Amino acid sequence: MRITNKIMQRNALANINGNKELQDNLTTQMSTQKKINRASDDPVVAIRALRLRSNVTEVSQYYSKNIPDADSWMKITEDALKNTASIITSMIEQVTKGSNGDLTSSDRSIIIEQLKALSDEVYATGDASFAGRYVFTGYRTDTALSFQAKSTDTTYSITEQLNRDAIDSVTHVNMGDLSSWTNASYATGAVAGVDETQISTADVYRIRMAYDDLDDVLPTIEYYDATGTMQTINATGFALSTDTNTYAPDPYTYVSDNPSEVILIKDTGELLIGKDTYDTLMGTKDDPTTSLVNEGEIRITYSKTNFAAEDLRPEHYYACTATTWEVDSDGENTTTPKEIIDYNQDYLDGIVEKQSIEYDVGFNQTIKVNTTADEAFNLGIRREIDDLVAALQNVVNLEDLKKSITSKIKETTDPAELETLNNQLTAADKALTYGKDTCQKRFEKGITSLQGFLNDTSLAITGVGTRSSKLELIEQRMQNQKTTFETLKSENEDIDITEVAIQLSSAELTYEAALTATGKLVQNTLLQYI
Repeated sequence: MRITNKIMQRNALANINGNKELQDNLTTQMSTQKKINRASDDPVVAIRALRLRSNVTEVSQYYSKNIPDADSWMKITEDALKNTASIITSMIEQVTKGSNGDLTSSDRSIIIEQLKALSDEVYATGDASFAGRYVFTGYRTDTALSFQAKSTDTTYSITEQLNRDAIDSVTHVNMGDLSSWTNASYATGAVAGVDETQISTADVYRIRMAYDDLDDVLPTIEYYDATGTMQTINATGFALSTDTNTYAPDPYTYVSDNPSEVILIKDTGELLIGKDTYDTLMGTKDDPTTSLVNEGEIRITYSKTNFAAEDLRPEHYYACTATTWEVDSDGENTTTPKEIIDYNQDYLDGIVEKQSIEYDVGFNQTIKVNTTADEAFNLGIRREIDDLVAALQNVVNLEDLKKSITSKIKETTDPAELETLNNQLTAADKALTYGKDTCQKRFEKGITSLQGFLNDTSLAITGVGTRSSKLELIEQRMQNQKTTFETLKSENEDIDITEVAIQLSSAELTYEAALTATGKLVQNTLLQYI
């Protein structure tokens, strides 16, 4: 093959251009610190880079965002639960003091005030929130656990699904006409004839509703009979504050003497149950072969409109229907519904969905971050304190009554009046003895009940702590995986600067040498050899 000068020039230029391209590639690598800048540079490296970048992004999402969010949610939850546990512990301490029968009236008054203050505070931490979401309300993260202000424009029809354990026995002290004693009336009317024979006690069965101050609507009481058929017991309404003469001498004694009666005391939220009705309800028993039907269930449906601030919202606990009413020009509710919302109706079919909020914290791994209100904020806590305060206040009132009668005796010289007052003092002393005994038993039961609520809260705290420990292990693993993937990604994509710098220097030297050699070569022509 004949090699001409033109061929030699073209080959030299091609080689110089190839060397220049190599310099360009190495310069680009030095500038970008990457092995490739387009997929066509090295398809294998490009495919591996896409996979590793995807892994790094996913792990970073878990490690830098999801895990910190989950940890913050659980820390807020744990702090709120610990605060609640502390309040319940303080309640138990006060109730333990109150169970002492040798307290003075002043001591009892102090305990009453302490219990009221703790009762007002016990649900306050239930409205804890994280990033604008309430942490104890399940999927309803936009709805507070409790009412933020007094509510009177929405009526809730609430169905409590209970069992035989909800029925307890209480002792009521019947004071007869002694309850009407005053300095002015002690010697007149029925009060004048009071003696110790009027003082008695009545043991009555009851179901304590989750709320007090109920509407003037008779509740519906349903239970399953032996054939598994739902039956209904009618309840008789009784408003203690406005209708005290309906059941003589009082609703507790009346139900005790009338075993077939059921009376709702709306202002205290107590359902008093006669012995016959009690036996009927206690005869209920669940059939384990029917998974979605609890034949041992007792359903009580009642209505409530007046909610105080910090009352727990029924939709977080029960199957209920909320009806918001149109308001007239005077601000009073009309009979025209504005909005009707059903909540948790599946509960009535035996379907209770656990409203768990879970975060993705790893590859195919989730963790539950929330604790629902029913796990720690039991409506029975405040209702238990209401009972204890009422029992203790009754003792304080009886002690004050006894002091008043004693003081009146010291002022009276009339023999007939002295006899009347002494009979009344004996009656008051008997009522006080009954009251103290009833109060002490009530407080002993209260300690057990509150300890149960504390155990529930402690269990919820333990659950949060267990999940937090698990999250820490996951966080450590994600940190290690993040480091590993970032290292692999760097090894796949990033250049070795020293190696590339040497290659670039070599390419520049080769380029300069090629230019010199080519310059000398093109100076020679064919005429020089002729």
